[in-house]
Parts: sequence; structure tokens; C-alpha cells
Amino acid sequence: MKNERNKRYHRGRRKKKKNLISNLILIIAIIVFLFSAVMLIKSLLPYVQGKAGYKKIQDVAIKQEKDNDTPTAFSVDFDELLKLNPDTVGWIRFDEPSIINYPIVQGEDNSQYLTQSFTEDDNKLGTIFVNIYNHGDFTDRETVVYGHNMHYGGDMFTKMIEYESEDFCKQYPYFYIYTPDGKVSTYQVFAAEYVQDDSEIYSVDFADDAAFLNRINLIRASALYQTDVEITAQNQIVVLSTCTDFAKDQRFLLNGVKIKEEAVSAE
Repeated sequence: MKNERNKRYHRGRRKKKKNLISNLILIIAIIVFLFSAVMLIKSLLPYVQGKAGYKKIQDVAIKQEKDNDTPTAFSVDFDELLKLNPDTVGWIRFDEPSIINYPIVQGEDNSQYLTQSFTEDDNKLGTIFVNIYNHGDFTDRETVVYGHNMHYGGDMFTKMIEYESEDFCKQYPYFYIYTPDGKVSTYQVFAAEYVQDDSEIYSVDFADDAAFLNRINLIRASALYQTDVEITAQNQIVVLSTCTDFAKDQRFLLNGVKIKEEAVSAE
């Protein structure tokens, strides 16, 4: 009887020990889960806040008429945008990816708006901005515009990677830039390419017409596919630049040539 009691006693102790270990493991797992959840929420919060902020800006700035509930004429209220941020120089819009529908600024340098929202709050989305070495009115032969690739969520220039596909480019060959002078310029995509972040394509100064046409040839030479868009020395191009998922020093560029400029009402 005594041996039996001892056996039961030791079995009970082993069982309690196992339960204690199991409970300890469970508690540790819960702590790790909660910590991971908090860190995930903390990392995603700036994106959520940034997305909500740009939605508010769109609600304030975009004036879109409707015909039988179908959106037609698109215009931008730059008076309101300039009140929010005097660095405003334009607005960019795509038919698709339609999520690319944002204000454009030009800062004091090319780092200011990397982590600063349009309303000048610190935010990972940053703001789409024009190269500081360009004039801010898109009248240069080549204007470079930067925007983040957020890698998920689709915000800013993330979805621009869709233009890796020649078929996508053929289906949606245009993007539009609106400016505070009441004009909208239509750009036709003529090349999509991957380059290094120190590529000469980022240089926006040209000695003469020949230098500019050499730049066009350079862009076409590294393009992912060829288009039949004609470009002359009298044309102006916009180069949209974003980072990639492959390497820190690699950039994806979407190159468009201005094919039309017209007045648009802000009413």
C-alpha cells in the first residue's frame, strides 16, 4: 500500500510538473503573439494613417462632374491644395492604376518628402515630389518625379510596376498631370525600365537637342519593351521613379512624353 501511495504521489508530481511546463509554454506563446501583434499594428499604423490622410486630400481637392452618375470631367482645386501645402506644384492621375491619384510637391531638397506627408506630418508614405533640380512647372525637357514603392497596399507609386507588362501599357498608355495654372497635360508612356539609382537618366540638364535625343535613345535601349511613340527634340518628357523589391540601389522608371496640353476648369 505504501509503495502504491508513493507511486501515485510521484505520478501526481510529474503530472503537475508537466502541467506547469505546458502552462508556462502557453503563457510564453501568448506573450510572443501579443508582442508580434503590437509590433505589426505599430508598423502598419503609419500606412493606415497616411492612406486616410490622402483620402481626405482627394475629397477636398478633386472636382469631378457626373453625367448620369458616371464620372466625367476631372479637375483639381489648387487653391485648397496650396492652402494645405504651399509646396504644391501639381497633381498626377492614371486611368489605371487608378490608385495613383495624388498631389505633387517640390521640397527644399530631394529627401524632405521621403518621410513627410502632404500635410507635413512624419509618415512612411511620404509625398510624390519633383526633382529639386527641375523647374516645378513641368516645362523642362525632362522632369523627374519620385514616389515610394510601399511593397504592399498599393499606395503611392507601388502599382506603377504594372507597366512591366507590355500588354498593360498598350491598354493604359496615358497618365495626366494637372498644374496650378489651370492646365492638364497628357503623357503617353514610351518606355518602362529598370536602372541603378545613380543612372545618368536622372540628370535633367541637356547641352542641346542632340543631347536630349541621345537621352531618349538611352532610355529606349534599356526599355523592357519597345513602343512606336515618336519623340522629337521639341518634346518634353516626365520620368516617374520608384524603388523596387529586388535591390536597394535599383529603380523602376516609367517614361512618358507630353502629347497634349489643354485648359481645364477647376469649377
